[in-house]
Amino acid sequence: MTSVALLAESVLAGERGPAPSELSVISAFWLHHTTRLPGADVTYRNYYVLLRVGEVFGACSFEAGELDPAYCEETSGLSLDKLIADAPLPVRIAALDAYLASVEPHHTAVGAEEVVLPAGTPDVRARARDAAVAGLLDVRAGSKVALIGVVNPLVDAITERGGVCLPCDFNLVQTASGLPVSRDMTEVIDAADAVVATGMTLSNGSFDLLIDRCREQEKPLAVYAQTGSAVVRAFLGSGVTALSAEPFPFSQFSSRPSSLYRYRSMIGDVRT
Repeated sequence: MTSVALLAESVLAGERGPAPSELSVISAFWLHHTTRLPGADVTYRNYYVLLRVGEVFGACSFEAGELDPAYCEETSGLSLDKLIADAPLPVRIAALDAYLASVEPHHTAVGAEEVVLPAGTPDVRARARDAAVAGLLDVRAGSKVALIGVVNPLVDAITERGGVCLPCDFNLVQTASGLPVSRDMTEVIDAADAVVATGMTLSNGSFDLLIDRCREQEKPLAVYAQTGSAVVRAFLGSGVTALSAEPFPFSQFSSRPSSLYRYRSMIGDVRT
């Protein structure tokens, strides 16, 4: 698979499983929440659109003001083909994610490695989650790792493994540890030995550029995804080297044990 648009076309053509016209949204909801971990001076502000289809949820994060919660009023009951073909981008990604997750849920997927995050406080669970993500890369001392979408515990997880983190984010000037944050994704990718990116690259339209550049430069790409985790999975071995997929309900919404699922491509490796 080479682009999100081609993946959507494939789904709409019925090439990935049942026709999406046969699957309907049971419930649609919009979430806004904020998080500030103990000792931090950064408040994370997160927005999500979620679509339930059968036993799974399709998810997509988005920027403030990009989607009005009123979309929920008319979305429940619609078939997925309508949403994948013609909806605001976050809803299209969530619908595509719901379709692919319903065809193959992460908890039954071949090749998925379940990682159970421990019970605990938000910072304990966040560090366990981000250590699991960083574990997808065999970071060598001094290797440069571009981080597209800054999560401070993940910055720490990379540096604790001896890596040099090159952070990129639209909403931050520096990390909690004082690293300057670039706004230019291509700049940090070009300077890196390997790349770690968030699934939110799907919702801001930069995912295709991300995988194209990593393919061209033959750089390993690991993606940590709450947004579009089943969508990213479709690109394993075709631009994506490894994936940490965290389906809804996400770890930040509970203090109890929860699961994420790690995948590794059979093509190439993720050493840096």
